[in-house]
Amino acid sequence: MKLGLVYDLRDDYLALGFSEEETAEFDSRATIDALEGALGRLGWDVHRIGRGQELARRLVGGERFDLVFSIAEGLHGRSREAQVPALCEIFDQPYAFSDPLTMAVTLDKPVAKRIVRDSGIPTADFVILERATRDLPDIAFPAFLKPIAEGTGKGCGGRSKVSNKVELKREAARLIEKFHQPVIAESYLAGREFTVGIVGNGANAKVIGVMEIAVKPDADSGIYSYEIKENWEPFVTLTMVDDAEAQLAGTWAMAAYHALGCRDAARVDLKSDGHCSPQFLEVNPIAGLHPTHSDLPILTTKAGFSYDWLIGEITTSAIARYNLQTSAADIRAA
Repeated sequence: MKLGLVYDLRDDYLALGFSEEETAEFDSRATIDALEGALGRLGWDVHRIGRGQELARRLVGGERFDLVFSIAEGLHGRSREAQVPALCEIFDQPYAFSDPLTMAVTLDKPVAKRIVRDSGIPTADFVILERATRDLPDIAFPAFLKPIAEGTGKGCGGRSKVSNKVELKREAARLIEKFHQPVIAESYLAGREFTVGIVGNGANAKVIGVMEIAVKPDADSGIYSYEIKENWEPFVTLTMVDDAEAQLAGTWAMAAYHALGCRDAARVDLKSDGHCSPQFLEVNPIAGLHPTHSDLPILTTKAGFSYDWLIGEITTSAIARYNLQTSAADIRAA
């Protein structure tokens, strides 16, 4: 079966003059090599495509694939992660992962939080700051600030936790100027932090495991920031957990996965309040897939499954949605 691998290669954007932080969500050659290797071992005929623009050129030219596997994040716009799925739908091209609506919704943190809140899933109180004006909305302190549509911890760090309106205004102004987008201010959650890996669709969706993320207090004020994520090993402890609090995190993660319409796989982040109650933070519907650096593969390995197993679960879930059941069975058996 012919598979088109779509991605934004970090080196390409660095060569164009973009910064390390601007390209933080893009993928390394090692990630693409690992994906191609795993997909090949699963029986796929893998074609490296690259950026969404190249996929568009090929689709316009009449080329088709049994499946497009896209981890492209996009560069511009609040719906940048939805661009490749939307392109695939224009050309009736089967593809893995969530549809354009879910991709757009989950990138916008306030929209995602409203949907899960309306579904009965707990999430911290929040306000949106489009500009740092004198008349700031009321929110309980301490509060935590971050851009509304960034990933990989961008905009998060020691300064994100604020204790009063003066600090709130100063940090909001800095983030708005730096990232050119509104800021979400959430009530600060002082408890444990979890990330939950999920694969599958509908009734067949399953939690791979729940991983606790513990950042050393002296590392960027204990915040799982962009700087920490880039070089996490000396500063972070990642532990698989299965106590009552972790199990509740897994339950809420699965509920959010369904409420937001995620497909094939996703990683859901939660953090507990001061009463050991996990609260929804966000969903990543195209989580990083570096075998040893990205949270979802690390979680999968710690849960006792292989990297190939993870990629196989994603692709078999995707092609089953297109009623290619015989092909799916062949891939699973490969």
